[in-house]
Amino acid sequence: MKTTTIIYRSPKEIDSLIHAFQEGNLSRSQWTHEAHLTVALWYLCYDSEQEAINAIRNGIKRYNSAQGIETTKNSGYHETLTLFWVRTIRRYLADKSQNQSIVHLANGLIAKYADRTLPFRYYTRDRLMSWEARINWVEADLRAIDLEQVSQK
Repeated sequence: MKTTTIIYRSPKEIDSLIHAFQEGNLSRSQWTHEAHLTVALWYLCYDSEQEAINAIRNGIKRYNSAQGIETTKNSGYHETLTLFWVRTIRRYLADKSQNQSIVHLANGLIAKYADRTLPFRYYTRDRLMSWEARINWVEADLRAIDLEQVSQK
C-alpha cells in the first residue's frame, strides 16, 4: 500500500508559501523541489494554463532576482525544466477529482513526483543542461514525453 507524504496540513501553509514566493522573501533553503511543485500546482489550479505558465515563469525569475540568483549557463531559471514540470503537473491534475483540496493535491503530487531527476528519463544530461534548454523549450532526446506515462513507477 502506498503512503502519502504529508508536507502540508492546511491550505494556510500553502498560502504562506505562495505569498513568500510572490514577495521574493522565501528563504533559499525553503525553495525546494517540493516548493517548486507546490507553486506550479497552485497556479495551475487557480489560473488558466497560459496565465499559470506566465505566472510561474515570471515568478521564478522575480524570486531569483530578489535572491540575487543570476541566470547563467549553470544556474538560475531553466525554461525546459519549468515547462516539463508544468506539463507533468497538468497531467497529474487531469487525473484527479475536481473536488480534492489543494492540500490533498499538493501532498499527492509531492509523493508521486519526489524524484527531481525524472526529466533525465527523457533528456540526456548534455541536452537538458544546455544553454538552449535553459532559455528555451527543447524537445526530449532520449524518448518522447508521453505525459500519460510520466510517473515514478
